[in-house]
Amino acid sequence: MSGGIDPGCIRIRLRQDAGCISAVDVVSARPMVTSVLRGRLADEAVTLVPLLFALCGKAQGRAAELALAAARGAGSAPRLDPDIAAEAMREHLWRWLLDLPPLLGAAPLRDEFALAMGWMAQGEHGRLAAFLDQPRIDELWQGLDQVADLSEAASSSLPGIDAGASVRYWPRLDAEFCRLPQWQGRAAETGALARRGGQGEGAVFARRWRARLGELREWAQGLAKVGAGGTASSVPVAPGIGRGLVETARGLLMHEIVLDGERIADYFIVAPTEWNFHPQGPLHRWLTGRPVRDRAALEGFAARAVAALDPCVRWELAWL
Repeated sequence: MSGGIDPGCIRIRLRQDAGCISAVDVVSARPMVTSVLRGRLADEAVTLVPLLFALCGKAQGRAAELALAAARGAGSAPRLDPDIAAEAMREHLWRWLLDLPPLLGAAPLRDEFALAMGWMAQGEHGRLAAFLDQPRIDELWQGLDQVADLSEAASSSLPGIDAGASVRYWPRLDAEFCRLPQWQGRAAETGALARRGGQGEGAVFARRWRARLGELREWAQGLAKVGAGGTASSVPVAPGIGRGLVETARGLLMHEIVLDGERIADYFIVAPTEWNFHPQGPLHRWLTGRPVRDRAALEGFAARAVAALDPCVRWELAWL
C-alpha cells in the first residue's frame, strides 16, 4: 500500500520441543484499511481504493468498482478482465524471473524480465509465449525438483467461485470473516494452483510455482478462460449492498460495500493473503512437527514455504 498506510506483515512464530517444531503461530498483522473508507462518498471511496494498495492496485480498484455498481443494483457475470489479467500475469512473471532464481541458487533474470515486460506492454504476446518455452525457463522448472520439499496429501483448495455463487456460501461478509476466512468450516488455499483444482506436477512447492507458469503460458498463448487469473464478477447482495470478486495473481479477492444513501456505511475486503496465511492454513501444516536439526536449514525451508504461498506483504520469523 501507499498513501502513508503501512501494508502490514505476516508474523510467523515457531516453538521447538524435543527437536521438532511443536507450535506454529501465523498472524497476518495488517491494518484494516476499510476504516479509511467508511463515511466517505461512495464514488470518492472507490477512487481511493487502488491508491491504498501497492500490489494488485488494478484488481483492488476493479473489485471496488464492481461492488459499488452491484450495491446500486447492477451485477456483472464472470468475465476475463484484460487489465486485471495482465496485472496478474505481470505478478507471475515477477515471481518466476526475479524471485524464483535466487531460491534455486541462481541470479535473478533482470534483463529477461525487462524484455518480457516490454513485450507485455506492447501486446507482443507471441514473443512472450516463445520466451516462456525457452531452455532457461525449463532449467528453472527442472530446478524446482532439486530443492528440498515435502510430500503432502491433497489439501483444501478454494474452488472456483464467482460472485453469484459466493452469496450462497457466505450470505454476508463481516470483519471476522475478513480476518479469518473459511471454506466449509476450515482454512483453504487460493491462487493459481487452486484455480487448477489443486492438481499439478511435482512436490508441494513446485506445484505452486508451476501453476503460476502454466497460467502465464496460457495467457500469453491466448488460451486463458473464465476462472483464470483476471476473472471478475459482481452481484447485488441486498438493497444497497454489493459484492465484487476478482481472481488476482495470489487468488480470490472479495470486496463488499454497504451503502447509506451515497455514502459508505460499511466496507469489507477479503484478501488472498488472509486465505493463504490463515493460522490453520498450509504454512501451519507444513511446519508443525518438522525436525529442527539445523535451525538455519529450517529457516530456509520456511522461506521457501512462504515464497510458494506468495504473500502480498513482508514477513518475519521468530522463535518462541
